[in-house]
Amino acid sequence: MPGTAALIVGLVVAIADGDTLTVLNEDFQQVKIRLAEIAAPEKKQAFGTRSRQSLGELCHEKRAEVRVEDVDRYKRIVGRVTCAGVDANAAQVRRGMAWVYDRYAKDKTLYRAQDEARSAGRGLWADRDPVAPWEWRKRS
Repeated sequence: MPGTAALIVGLVVAIADGDTLTVLNEDFQQVKIRLAEIAAPEKKQAFGTRSRQSLGELCHEKRAEVRVEDVDRYKRIVGRVTCAGVDANAAQVRRGMAWVYDRYAKDKTLYRAQDEARSAGRGLWADRDPVAPWEWRKRS
């Protein structure tokens, strides 16, 4: 699938966390999707629950289109997700519910959304010293 312009269309049936959801595709198969280019707080991390709730507001029980970019080591599809016409990846960053994942970021407009969220103190940026999930995992 990587390297192709594959598109998955279906209904979002579950939200695992702020950057992972499950789509019931047109073949009635559940497909786990990791939102590309962003990283949400871990479940036990500050804002982890709020980030999950935010993605739920954006996508749960809505029609989703997933532009497949890759498959990760956990066999999840990695892609850009649009729910009911809204770019969920960018919305999570704009809402302060996820970081731009520098290591994988290709869409440079995500940084502008992150800067605006940080300046406005939205979401996780309300914390004095927010810890990116990749740093939090190293400490745990």
